[in-house]
Formats: sequence, C-alpha cells, structure tokens
Amino acid sequence: MCGIIGIASKTTVSHRDWLVAGRDAMTHRGPDDAGEWWSAQGCVGLAHRRLSIIDLSPAGHQPMLDVTGTICIVFNGEIYNFRDLRRELEAKGHVFCSSSDTEVILAAYREWGMECLTRLNGMFAFGIYDQNERRLFLARDRVGEKPLFYRFANGSVSFASELKALMACPDFQRQLDIEALDCYLAMGFVPAERCLLQGVKKLPPAHALVFNLESGESRVWPYWRLPKPDAAAIAGKADQTALLDELETLLEDAVRRQLVADVPVGILLSGGVDSSLVTAMAVRDAPRVKTFTIRFPGYSQYDETSHARLIAEYFGTEHVELEAADSTVELLPLLVHQFDEPIVDSSMIPTYMVSNLVRQHCTVALGGDGGDELFGGYIHYNRLLWLQHNLGWIPKGLRQCAASAAEKLLPVGFKGRNWLQGMDMDVKKGLPLIASYFDISTRRELMSGYGAWEVVAEKIRERRIPADDDLLQRATRMDFENYLPEDILVKVDRTSMLNSLEVRAPFLDYRIIEFAFGKVPSYLKATPTSRKVLLKKLAERLLPREFDHQRKQGFSIPLGSWLQNGQWKQFFHETLLGSNDTLFNRQCVKDLLDGQARGRANSERLFALVLFELWRREYQIAL
Repeated sequence: MCGIIGIASKTTVSHRDWLVAGRDAMTHRGPDDAGEWWSAQGCVGLAHRRLSIIDLSPAGHQPMLDVTGTICIVFNGEIYNFRDLRRELEAKGHVFCSSSDTEVILAAYREWGMECLTRLNGMFAFGIYDQNERRLFLARDRVGEKPLFYRFANGSVSFASELKALMACPDFQRQLDIEALDCYLAMGFVPAERCLLQGVKKLPPAHALVFNLESGESRVWPYWRLPKPDAAAIAGKADQTALLDELETLLEDAVRRQLVADVPVGILLSGGVDSSLVTAMAVRDAPRVKTFTIRFPGYSQYDETSHARLIAEYFGTEHVELEAADSTVELLPLLVHQFDEPIVDSSMIPTYMVSNLVRQHCTVALGGDGGDELFGGYIHYNRLLWLQHNLGWIPKGLRQCAASAAEKLLPVGFKGRNWLQGMDMDVKKGLPLIASYFDISTRRELMSGYGAWEVVAEKIRERRIPADDDLLQRATRMDFENYLPEDILVKVDRTSMLNSLEVRAPFLDYRIIEFAFGKVPSYLKATPTSRKVLLKKLAERLLPREFDHQRKQGFSIPLGSWLQNGQWKQFFHETLLGSNDTLFNRQCVKDLLDGQARGRANSERLFALVLFELWRREYQIAL
C-alpha cells in the first residue's frame, strides 16, 4: 500500500519541486521508502511513497522501470493473483528481477497492453508511462478500494492518491465546486468523477484513463461492469446448496490470496457475520491466525468483545483484545487534514482509533467490508421492501401529498421524517434518498447567504439509479456503486493509511462480486423481515451453534450523547457560530443545534457542517 503522484505534459515540465512536496505530503501512506523519476525529455514525472508489503528488498523500489527501460510505473495497492500471473508470464518468456507484484503489472502491460486490467485481481491505482507510445495510462480497481484524483491544466495531466498531494502544485486553484457541495450536503459524499474542488476529478472505480503526450488528447472508459442477474436468479429457481458451496469456495480462495504478505497479517474480528466468516476461512490456510477486536470503555452498547471471543476460541486464533482511549475533539483537525475531500460519516473516528491500535501489532489486516452491499445486509433493504409491499396500492398522488407534508410540517431531525418523505417513491424504477442529510428546502435555507443556490444533487443521484425492475437489485447495486466506494472505502483507506496500515477486503474479490450480483436471487439476500439470507446460511454451516446470526451492530459512536454537553458541544458551537467566516446561514445552524439539544437526530448533520468548515479553513478553499 503506497502513495503515488505524477504529471505528464505535452511540453517539458519546468517546475518540478512540487512533485516531491506532493509525494511527501503522503508520507503516512508509505513511510518505508520514497522515489522520483523523470523522463529524458522532462515531460513526465512520477513519484512514490512505499509501504513495504511484498518483497521488502530494494528490488521493490518505485517508480519501477521494466527490463527494457521504456515503461515506468507507480503503483498503490495489491495484486492478489500476482503469483499466478507471474507463472503465466514466465511461460511466455518474461524475466523478473524481483518478487514484487509491481513488476508483474509491468510485465502484464508489456504482454497484453491496456487489456491487462482484465487479468488483475486486486485493489489498485496505478500510473504507467509508456515511452514508446508516448502515453500515460491510469487505472483504478473495480470497486474503488484505492483512490486516484487527477486534473488537466495547461496541456498536462497530473494525478495523485490524495487530493492534498495535488494541492502542492503552485498553480493549483483551490476553488469550491458548488454542485459538488450540494451533493455533499444531500448525500454525505461527492459521487463518481466529481470533486469538491473545481478542476479536479476522481477516476471512477473500474475505469481507466489514457493521455497522449503528442496530441494532448485523453480518454476515460470503464473496463468492467457489474454483471446482470442470470436467468436462474431472475426466476428465483437457483440451487441454494450449489450457491452455498460456490460461495464457500470463492471466499476461501479470496482469503487465502489476501493472507499473502511479507509482513505480519491480522484479522479485524468484530464478531459479526462477515468478519467471522473471514476468520473461518483464514484458519484453513494459515497455521497461525491473529485476530483483533476493540473495546470502547464506558459504552457497553458498542462492546462486541464477547461475540469476537466466541469466534476466536472456536477457531483457536491468537486473539488480541484492544482497548481504545476516549474520543476527544482533538481528533477532528487530524482527520480533516487527512480527509482532504470530506465525507459525512462520524464512524471515521472509531475507524481511525482501531487502525491506530492494530498497526502496533501488524502491517496488514483483513476486514469484512462489502458483505452488506453484496448480500443485502443493511436494515434499509428491509424497509424498502416493506414499503414496496405496503405502499404500492396507495395512489401516487396521495403518497406525494404525505411526503410533501412531512417535509413542510416536521422539523429536521424528527425521527422517521426521511422515510415519510420517501413515500412518493416510484416502486418500479426509483429509490428514495433515505440517507438524506439536508433535503432541498433545508439546503436552500442553509445556503441562503450564498445567493441563488442551485439544487442539483437529486437529479445527479437519480441519473445514477440502476435500471433494474427488481427493487432490491436497484438498492444493492446503488449502494455498491455509490455508498461503498464514496463513503465506506474512503473512510477505511484514509484512516488506515494515516496509520500506515493496509486493510484488505476478501468480500470485494471481483469473483465474489460477480457471483453475488450475477447468481444470487434477491430472496436469498433480503426480505421485509430478514437480511443476508445466503450469508447467514453459510454462517450456520461454518460458525459455532451459539453464534448470534441475527445480531447487527453498526460501527459507530454516541455522537448524539456527546453533543448534549461538554467539549464536543462547545467545539461544534464554536466552529459553526464562533466566527463570521462561515458559509452556512447562522439561524439555520442555530435551529439544528437547538433541535439536537431537544433530542432530535441532527448529530450527523452537524458533523457534516463542522467537518466542511474545518476542511475549508484547513486548506484555505475559496468560495
């Protein structure tokens, strides 16, 4: 796991110092080594920070040139099938100088060109400069586990793992993108290729970009898409036993591949279904498995140690129970600096704390991310199916009136308000924005001091809703393509990398993804009363009988309680109201704070505003 940065230009790059400055702004991503390379003409510069995982020797140093000296790569991530690819490439005559997966990507590119992407099983973001073709080739993994920002300016393209690295460029204009801010306030993140800063884009998951240095032209394209459900899944006639067997085989192989490292590896064991199944597979292939669980003292409702201990004892792992320190507001400036494009997710705080503790014991950790999106684990899937079943007979006009009344008459933060607003859902094609932080009217009020605020988030989101007749297919695919890469994976990447910890996700092996979306029928994912149906059946097969299959504990903090008094309440008030240098309408902010004090659920909304204001000030973003 590493940090990468680079620039490719039609003409010689005269100012080069910023490349190293940007690279070293990401030292946390790679404390073990650093490198820089420039092409002979000075048109291309690549730089790298290394966290050594595979081949710890200097042979794994990056930027790395191929054996011909004409192709150079900077790479962030892991290729889990690199040993298989290496054997195949050796049979074709390729010679290797290291045992790293980076060199395998170089050889794969030499053999198959840009089509090499279809051969890679892993999490990755990389840049390859081909001196013969005079082109820069950028790519990002299928799910978006590894980040990649880029920008075009003055006949050049620059890219980096983190936005702060691009900001090191002296001509970078730190100008807020208003449409992206509207998405942030509505959805809690900025989707797809958009970015909170004007002129910057994110390379979407499963996409590649090529930039031609001769013409200055570029092209972005998807190299992989989610599969359509097969006939058996659509008809609901799938063989359940066969599906369980296939899932078990796929998960075992994914875990086996992701246990490979030349540094200590552990399992993040929460005691839930996903991480417990990862543990069950790990003990099959590793003689000594180390598992970790975290206790948060004083908050028994978040304590999962007894559930994790059951799994650890059953499988005989070397189990470590860690105790987190109290969360303080001093963590927020640290996280704001790291999340240089903020997201609305206060669980970044415990995720950072877990990463910090686990890094003291290992360099790589396997987690259970992806299980909810792939196999129907979120509670809102139950509620959506219930709405479909119970509201379908109510005339749309009547449902629209109820939704409008909820928005106008119920205060922001009133429990159930978002679901009432979602009653006008098109049950055949749509998806309500249940996780809305600020609805249209609230955003207009919140941004009333900015001038004519253009509301665009709902239309942008609507265009991203998958075209599928099956409601659960729409919902899970929507979460997989939006919430997972833009919230969950961003949170895990930024917090783990801030601690120089690599976190892997076996459920996000692309073969399991294609299995889940291509072969598993909806009724084996979720119903109005159950979730993760197929995954829990696998758990019944593999986990101890005493295991609680129905338990669902989200990874969160009691932010609402913290905001009732003390340092958190004071910090939020001072950040949002203690200065005239604020973007948001003060009266609207006061109403949100007052509502929170009265017991309304505004804590994440206030977290969104605080994080944005801290970020804007930290990076001196112009409005």
